[in-house]
Amino acid sequence: MNLSNAEEQLMNLIWEKGRAFMKDILEAYPDPKPANTTVATLLKRLQEKNAIYFELYGNSRAYFPLVDKNQYFSKKVNVMIKNFFNDSPAQFASFFTKETELDMKELETLKKIIEEQLKSQKP
Repeated sequence: MNLSNAEEQLMNLIWEKGRAFMKDILEAYPDPKPANTTVATLLKRLQEKNAIYFELYGNSRAYFPLVDKNQYFSKKVNVMIKNFFNDSPAQFASFFTKETELDMKELETLKKIIEEQLKSQKP
């Protein structure tokens, strides 16, 4: 599934809330807030892409995600690694650690994450 930046922004709001009515979604947007019609169009597009669905409560719709946030972003990162880093997670990690200006604390945190992954994969 490929989402536009605007669709991703809306999905993030829905993922954060878990279930949200239009008024909740509009309130969650930062200023300047988009028009109701813009959000309605984005919601319709996300429904067509099977990213969200809704339950009716009277005349109101409570929208909820059909797609897991971690799964979506995992696929997106894997596509980026394939397209920009010769399908090499190591090249991606090298680029990420060198080009994102991580401080010592963040590098230590990454090191711990990698060490934990290594331990969990040992036979």
